Amino acid sequence: MQTQRLDKWLWCARFASTRAACAGMAESGLVRINRQPTSKPHAKIRVGDVLTLPLYAGVHVVQVLGLSERRGPAAEGRALYCSRPDAAGAPAAGEQPSPTVPKEPGRPG
Repeated sequence: MQTQRLDKWLWCARFASTRAACAGMAESGLVRINRQPTSKPHAKIRVGDVLTLPLYAGVHVVQVLGLSERRGPAAEGRALYCSRPDAAGAPAAGEQPSPTVPKEPGRPG
């Protein structure tokens, strides 16, 4: 297997619990493959591609390490990718994280 559909790979890597949710994530247009935005769940990915994913905890940048024919246990899913340190909001090597401003309670304005 040289390539795999984006939605199937996201499902096998366990970024969402259903393949339909993975397809919806791709259709939102917020997923990037090698810095190129895509809105196609059937987009083909290969080993070595870098994906930028909008997840509930923020933006995650991962590199594809492998492709899978089936959805296995969580350990197998984690083996399909590695997180990249150059994710949006993450400090670069040797750089201090920017201080955060505490949020004031209540409604704005």
